[in-house]
Amino acid sequence: MSLDVNKIREEFEILGESVNGHSLVYLDSAATALKPKVVLEAMDKYYKKASANVHRGVYKISNDATCMYEDARKTAAIFLGAKSENEIVFTKGVTAALNMVALSYGLHNLKPGDEILTTELEHHSSFLPWQNVGKITGATVKFIPLTKEGRVTVENVASVLTENTKVIALNHISNVMGYISPIKEICELAHQKNAIVVVDAAQSAPHIPIDVQELDVDFLAITGHKIYGPTGIGVLYGKLDLLNNMEPVEFGGEMIDEVDISDKGSTFKDAPFRFEAGTPPIAGAIGLAAAMNYLMDLGWDNIRAHELELRDYALAELSKIDGITIFNPTADTGIISFNMKDVHPHDMASVYDFNGICVRAGQHCAQPLMNFLCQSSTLRASCGIYTTKSDIDALIRGTLEGKRVFGDEF
Repeated sequence: MSLDVNKIREEFEILGESVNGHSLVYLDSAATALKPKVVLEAMDKYYKKASANVHRGVYKISNDATCMYEDARKTAAIFLGAKSENEIVFTKGVTAALNMVALSYGLHNLKPGDEILTTELEHHSSFLPWQNVGKITGATVKFIPLTKEGRVTVENVASVLTENTKVIALNHISNVMGYISPIKEICELAHQKNAIVVVDAAQSAPHIPIDVQELDVDFLAITGHKIYGPTGIGVLYGKLDLLNNMEPVEFGGEMIDEVDISDKGSTFKDAPFRFEAGTPPIAGAIGLAAAMNYLMDLGWDNIRAHELELRDYALAELSKIDGITIFNPTADTGIISFNMKDVHPHDMASVYDFNGICVRAGQHCAQPLMNFLCQSSTLRASCGIYTTKSDIDALIRGTLEGKRVFGDEF
């Protein structure tokens, strides 16, 4: 069985739009994926039929909203292979989730002499929270060496792992290189040293199945808008014993157990509720669950096969164009980073845009990686479940037009 891409595209109304007189070609799914009708309808149903707060009201529509919200938590647990839905904390995105771990676990457990391992591949959301923790606690941030092509290997992790290592923070799939890191093997190494592993899975969640129990990861974060869900919603998975021994980072309604105005202080609920102060992103969680179910129904093998076919086609066609440098010719996913000789990526992106083609240009919130690549910025084309070979053909035509516009001097 394979993906019926034409049928899938019917679910994404925006793909019927035109840009500058051209049919929209969306090749920026690594930044934000488009939203299918099923996601919009699920959120619309909540707003139309049960637009009340959760956990607090005893009336019917509040109870209905609570059921929808907590069902979304169960769906997220299934999507990530968690042992319990109590290991699922809803956040406003990956950035919030990774900061929560750094602020709650990192600040309370690290001290001078401790080491945090990370990589130059990281999105700033994965690196900066731990740089901040190191600055405050005195812990040292160390970098895992990358291979010449920019990959993380188990051997290179082992080369810098010591008895002082307390945290390894890295991505599952690089948002620029499209490489899959060997998370399971890294977790095995880390746990031998009693270190925890914190994984940014923003890019892996739309493309490959994630089983947090099989990986034995301690914390893992995903975001809704990259898996065809709404913006403003994400998930932090954490092992339950770790979550229940962490302090909240936000305080307010719903997360409390007992509020005491004496010196004894207040107490807080167990996970996940101690980390969900105030009114949660109810509609976002419901839309996220719809997106998760949509992907699981399509089937991971089908999604993966479709993506790899597009990757191979795009790499082959781009490689035929003189002056194009591809920075990840062995990408594990449909993320392709490249540049045209002597043409700034933003200039090329403008040509693509004139032809209705959405391609990302810039540093991709990964400045250390740009330094590793010796580039100020790059172009990035990224595929989704709705991407077709015709979209790749449009990318190639746009690239050739860019050569004409800026001078064919290659």
